[in-house]
Amino acid sequence: MSEHTIEAVGLRRTYRSRTGWLRPQRREVEAVRGVDLTVGNGELFGLLGPNGAGKTTTIKLLNTLLIPTAGEARICGFDVVRQTREVRRRIGYVFGGDRGLYDRLSARDNLRYFAELYGVPGREQKRRIAELLDLVRLTGRENDRVEGYSRGMRQRLHIARGLLHRPRVLFLDEPSIGVDPVAARELRQTVADLAATGTTVLLTTHYMAEADELCGRIAVIANGTIQALGTPAELRHHADGRQVLEVEAYGVGDGQLAVIHALPGVREASVVVTGAAQVLTVQSDAGVDVQADVLRALDGVRLGRVTARQPTLEDAYVATVNRVDAQSRRVEAVAA
Repeated sequence: MSEHTIEAVGLRRTYRSRTGWLRPQRREVEAVRGVDLTVGNGELFGLLGPNGAGKTTTIKLLNTLLIPTAGEARICGFDVVRQTREVRRRIGYVFGGDRGLYDRLSARDNLRYFAELYGVPGREQKRRIAELLDLVRLTGRENDRVEGYSRGMRQRLHIARGLLHRPRVLFLDEPSIGVDPVAARELRQTVADLAATGTTVLLTTHYMAEADELCGRIAVIANGTIQALGTPAELRHHADGRQVLEVEAYGVGDGQLAVIHALPGVREASVVVTGAAQVLTVQSDAGVDVQADVLRALDGVRLGRVTARQPTLEDAYVATVNRVDAQSRRVEAVAA
C-alpha cells in the first residue's frame, strides 16, 4: 500500500466559455495550472488560497466531481478518472453551507437516510450512527429536527454524514464558513478528533488560525498553482526578516494606502474592515522603523490602537499571495 493516500501530478483544469451572439468569442480560463500534491495516510492537510485561486476546483478534481484537462490523480492508489467507483467508495465530501440535509428530519433520520444511500449494512447502521453522533457532539439532540439546529450543529452533522461509510479520505471544503466563533471552535475540535482516528483529511479554509491549529502541513494555492508548501512553522519563514505594524483606523483611502506601500522598507500593506473600523497591516523589513512614516501618511485619518508584532502564518500567507499577484500583473503588462 502506498504511503500516500492522495497523489496528484501535473493536475490541470481548463474551462472553455463562449460570449456574444452576433460575433461569439471563445475564451479559456485555467482554474488549475499544474498541481503536484501528496498527502500521507492519516494526515490532516490544509489547502489555503484566495477566492478564485483553484482550491475548490482542485478538491473536485480529486473527488471525481470534475475530470482533469491534463495530469493525473490517485486516491488510495485508484485513478480518479479510470477507477471512479473505487475512489468514491473511499472518500467523503463535506462542503460549507446549508445544503445537503433534510430540515424536517431529525439528525438521526438524516443519517439513516444517507446510510441507506451509502450502502451501509442495516445491521451496522444503529451502532455507526451512534458513534458518529458522539463524535460530532450531537448526542442528546439527535431526535430534534435539523431545522432547529444552529449553523455549527448543521456543519457537524454534515461531517457525520460524510463519515457514514467509513471513508479513508474526507474532503472538508470550508466547513466553518459563516459559523460563529464558539461553533467554529467546536467544529475544529471535531475535525481534530476525526484526524486522531486515522482518517486522512484535506481541509480548505480561509481562516489562518484554523489551519495553524489543525493542519500538520499546508499548501498555499494562488493563480492555479501551489506557491508554498510545508508545516505552519516552515511557511512562517516566508515572512522571516520582517516586522508587522497594525494600525486601527477610520477612513484609510486607496491613495494613502499607495503612499504607505511606496515607503522605503515597506514590503506589504493591506486594509481589512472589521465592523466600523479598519485594520491597516504593514509588513516591513526587520530593523526598519516605518511607524513614524506610516502615521504621517495617515495624517487626517482618525486612528486607534497602534501595535508592532512578529509575523504570523497569516502574514506569510498574505506575502505569498501578494507576490503571485504582483508577478501576474507584470506578466499582463508585458503581454499588453
